[in-house]
Parts: sequence; C-alpha cells; structure tokens
Amino acid sequence: MSLKMYGLDRYAHELVAEFCPKGVLNETHDMRTTAALGLERFFGEHLRLGDKPEGDYWRKTWDRFVKIMDDSGIKVPTLDETASTNSTTIRQVVNDLWDEEKFPTAHRKVALAVLIQLCDDMVWWAQRYKKFSPQKT
Repeated sequence: MSLKMYGLDRYAHELVAEFCPKGVLNETHDMRTTAALGLERFFGEHLRLGDKPEGDYWRKTWDRFVKIMDDSGIKVPTLDETASTNSTTIRQVVNDLWDEEKFPTAHRKVALAVLIQLCDDMVWWAQRYKKFSPQKT
C-alpha cells in the first residue's frame, strides 16, 4: 500500500475549484469538522443534504476520497453506484465501515487520517477561492 500525500492537495483544489461557482464552499468547514467525528458520519452527510449543490459537494468529496484510498490499496465501504439508495443499503455501508473483518481498524485509522488531511487542504483552498465568488451563508 502506498499513498502519495502530495496528491491530496491537488484533489482538494480540484474539488474546491469545481464547486466555488456553486456558492457552497462554506460546507468545506463543516466537512473538516465532520471528518473528525468519523467516516460513517462524513459518509452520511450527503444523504441528509440530498440533491442540492451542498449534497453534491459532499458526495463528490466522499467519492474522491474513496478513489484515493482505493488507489492506495485500501477499499473503503461505500454505496455501489448501481444500487438504489435506501435505508437498507445505507445501513449496510455504515455497518461495513464499523466491521473489523470488512474494514480493519488499521485501515480505518489510515483512511480517517487521509480524509482529515483532504478536508484540511480543501479548507485552505476554499479560503483562497471565496473572495472570487459569493458563497451561501
């Protein structure tokens, strides 16, 4: 397993630059706070926000995070793109995130550290982009 930490800043920039015109960069601070509460909480937030731009931002960030981890050799439980989103599939993902056999503690710790760093990088970029585009409050 290998992870290129310098790549996180690039991914963070791509996400912030994409969502800046949508006025949702204030969500970046919420992402960083939620990341510290756990992977399952971060995963679930896009479900609460739905199809609004804020929800899209959270979902795209989660999807990018899952891809980063997959590229490093750690498979993070997530919704299958072809599966319908309902209480059963959501419960399964959350249970898999907590399941030691499906997602070992060592992988969980690395994944959480990476998610927190990704969010830190996104906060940094969001602070630079905010002055160029009005954001929702």
